[in-house]
Amino acid sequence: MHHGPSPAAVIAAALAARAEDVCRKYLPNGRRLGRYWICGNLDGARGRSLFVRLSGSGKPGGWTDAATGEHGDLLDLIRHRINAPTLRAALDEARRFLALPPAPDCDPGISPATASDAPYDATEAARRLWRRCRAVDGSHAERYLRARGLSRCRFAALRFHPALRYREGASVRRFPALVAAVTGGDGRIFGVQRTWLDPRSPAKAGVAAPRKALGRVYGLAVRFGVPSDDAALVVGEGIETVLSLVTAVPEITAAAALSAGSLGAFAPPPGIARLVIARDNDEDGALAAERLALRCARLGIAATVVVPAGNDFNDDLVDFGPAALRARLAPLFRPAACAPGSQAACPGPRSGGAGGPRSGGGREKRRVGQADRKRGGSECARS
Repeated sequence: MHHGPSPAAVIAAALAARAEDVCRKYLPNGRRLGRYWICGNLDGARGRSLFVRLSGSGKPGGWTDAATGEHGDLLDLIRHRINAPTLRAALDEARRFLALPPAPDCDPGISPATASDAPYDATEAARRLWRRCRAVDGSHAERYLRARGLSRCRFAALRFHPALRYREGASVRRFPALVAAVTGGDGRIFGVQRTWLDPRSPAKAGVAAPRKALGRVYGLAVRFGVPSDDAALVVGEGIETVLSLVTAVPEITAAAALSAGSLGAFAPPPGIARLVIARDNDEDGALAAERLALRCARLGIAATVVVPAGNDFNDDLVDFGPAALRARLAPLFRPAACAPGSQAACPGPRSGGAGGPRSGGGREKRRVGQADRKRGGSECARS
């Protein structure tokens, strides 16, 4: 029986020890900025969306694309950059970079399917994981959401896994996890977002990347309720942000796009006439909302942008309570409130103006990095 870390974990750790060299070879258009290598995206474009940790706290070699919410390690990066059809092909490329001997034909720790170069399908892997999860009702995941003030969270788009694997470098651990289904407008699952949780308290697990997407999530969403032609659809950046609005205004139908980049690329479902865009209170949120509002204008969809007083609408829910949030937002979901291209600020006691960013500190912004619903995403139980 094989013991110890898998070959993939060993190679990933070796790549992490040479993180800057890996970035210079596979992301040559990027540049070093402090403890990070910064690039436009996984395709190597110039820009500032992709961050690869080189040193400091956390594991070197871990990367996050702020535009898509994708996460991974340097082996994942190499696999994408060379368009490797299998994990085995990515490992072979990594061994060449590290000047290591080729792998034996039957490498211990690699399954026969991988050794035979069976292609990896991330979307199918996401669907398999979804089938292994159970309803969120009464679970540790529900306790986590309720600790965030989210009294309406029993939706079919959310499930719970009691012991989901979390890999970080050569280490593999298991934590309970909230798993959200990421779907298209037709209800098909294309990916999931996983949020690993502390097993002893209703909070995210104390790991480097407690949220990770699997499969396709960009431009898609986690959906709460079935939209109707005569009602506004609410779309926001993160699950907690959107569920905050659903908690305050239970009659709305909503979708969580999981990141600012994905919000800007969101495709309104056919037949939708009105969209309420609930952005986060930062520059990325403003740009994403502007992109989506312009697309709505071209499609003839009335769009209203709403801005929280705090960093996001979960901050507002916790700070002001659901009744106050409802009083501020419920009028926006009436038909007359949604005019094309309009923007509504949501001031509160701490607001410094028309919904602009607050000065000073504040809770760290919660971003999802990468999930969407279960067919139709209807609520499956009353809160």
